[in-house]
Amino acid sequence: MLRKSPQNHLPGLAVLIGGLAVMAGSALWLALTVGGEIRYTADHTGTRPMWHIWIPALAGLMRTRLMPSPPRRTRLPVTRELRLQAGVLLASGVLFAAALRLLADNGFAPEPAHTVLKLVLLLAVPVLLFRLIRVREPARGRGGGWTRFGPVVPVAVWLVLSSVGPFARPSGDSAWTDGLSPAALLLTMIVVFALNALLEEAFYRRWLQTRWEHIIGRRPAIVLASLPFAAWRIGIHGTGDLLTDLATVVVHQGVQGLFLGYLWSRYRLMWPILTVHGAINAAPTLLGLLTAL
Repeated sequence: MLRKSPQNHLPGLAVLIGGLAVMAGSALWLALTVGGEIRYTADHTGTRPMWHIWIPALAGLMRTRLMPSPPRRTRLPVTRELRLQAGVLLASGVLFAAALRLLADNGFAPEPAHTVLKLVLLLAVPVLLFRLIRVREPARGRGGGWTRFGPVVPVAVWLVLSSVGPFARPSGDSAWTDGLSPAALLLTMIVVFALNALLEEAFYRRWLQTRWEHIIGRRPAIVLASLPFAAWRIGIHGTGDLLTDLATVVVHQGVQGLFLGYLWSRYRLMWPILTVHGAINAAPTLLGLLTAL
């Protein structure tokens, strides 16, 4: 947790209320228009109820909240440099989402545009930004056992609920694995993990969310980071209806982003969020391969 310092809480409150209102409004729109059935992968047009995605994420979030609280952290002073870093990172995340959708609307294939834009906007821009504008980071003390191992329980709860039972995502539905040899499949999954789980969690949580936490507070920053984290997927999950596409990714990846963001904000450990994000990408493929054996 962040140790509080005197600040204007109105911007954070506005972001928190506005972001949650967007999520609630998106869910209501989808319930009224498509009965709550949403497209859940870019590999095909299959759908599933949106609450099947919410329940594992919200259960993991609540389990995280019930764990013993880690040591509090000092909030950085809100300097011009911190605001500039936070603003550029947010703009880069929004530009990434907008550019992918624009390219999709003009008939461009998802690849290599997705990978090139991601490497430029989510990696090259932040690295250059951090070299040009430096912000003093608070010292990271060594936490106790709950700090290091506290995430095990909520991550396990999410993994179980999202992998087996009525809320599990259907297995073996990733078309990109068809025809790959075991060695090629392993290499592909490593590359996908690096480009998706590792790079996205570094950008949206470790860099973007962390800086906004110091400016507007923990909970508003979690919501703020979850929205561009979700929005870029309209470029690959899109159906052509912008409003429905935005609502779909907000209630899908946006809600998952709340869980990931809360894990990061509470523990400041990369392994829990990488485990969850990596499983989102890889678990259906692995379960499908195990089922086929």
